[in-house]
Amino acid sequence: MNADLNWRPLEIGPSDTGTAASAEGLAAHLRAFGDLEGLLVQEKAVIFRGFHVAPGELDGVLDLLLPNRLAYVHGNSPRTKVGKNVYTSTEYPQEYTISMHNEMSYAHQWPARLAFYCEIAAETGGATPVVDAQRWLESLDDEVREAFAGGVRYTQNLHDGYGLGKSWQQTFETEDRDAVEEFLANAEAGWEWKKDGTLRVTQLRRATTKHPVDGTEVWFNQADQWHVAGLGDETAATLAKILPEEDLPQSVTFADGRPIPAEYVLQIRDRGLENAVDCDWRTGDLMLIDNVMVGHGRRPFTGKRRVLVAMSNSEADAARAAELQAAVSAA
Repeated sequence: MNADLNWRPLEIGPSDTGTAASAEGLAAHLRAFGDLEGLLVQEKAVIFRGFHVAPGELDGVLDLLLPNRLAYVHGNSPRTKVGKNVYTSTEYPQEYTISMHNEMSYAHQWPARLAFYCEIAAETGGATPVVDAQRWLESLDDEVREAFAGGVRYTQNLHDGYGLGKSWQQTFETEDRDAVEEFLANAEAGWEWKKDGTLRVTQLRRATTKHPVDGTEVWFNQADQWHVAGLGDETAATLAKILPEEDLPQSVTFADGRPIPAEYVLQIRDRGLENAVDCDWRTGDLMLIDNVMVGHGRRPFTGKRRVLVAMSNSEADAARAAELQAAVSAA
């Protein structure tokens, strides 16, 4: 099955829903709609535009879009928690492009849905590009797809409060080493505590995955973001003077430890961006995406821009979690 070359996110506005151009109007539509998960499987991404959702109204809308919001535990992007499992989408410098990726595709478990909210639109630029991950996979040369068939090995070096990248406390939102080790054991990851307090985490993961509903195979890894070649020549050269690659905050190889050629990494990065659709923001917009079927990134911008993100698992996973919590409470 080939990807739809004309795919774009579905846009929904007040004229489409027959409700008021307000957060209450959007909430009324979401409560009446019923099969939001089915819509997302069909459309892959949906933009709710023109409802003028204010920051103080966001929680109520997110409770309908994401019934089981997740904490950003084991996330590698620099973010600040600003609400009930709501985070800044990134704090990466505004002059740089963030390449395409599926959220936490390097992890044992990843969110099924993401919701982005534009609190402040940029003066110029700042679009969120989104890419059909099936199309991204199909765009890669056969040589690259075949090379990644065995999967990848991710390595993280998380400092103890001072150093490059994120600390292990920030990454896991705890200062309890036992809790971190329990999380990593459940995630089928390897780990090692260094004498300087650094935590080294290694994970073997697949390079592609299949959508749990329709079985579509998609490109699903972050090799290009974890590889030193993806940082650009100047940054890579600077880091090489400071640390060997295996001691960088994050790095990646093929699953058997062989290095991934830089030209593969650049092809993956560039073709993801080439096949992406830019979603420009207006203040008060929201976008809901299927995190398996759709990769996302960020274009450079000027002025002040504030886009927030929240994550959830599927409704089925949320129901199972609720049942488990009820059983624990009753015990």
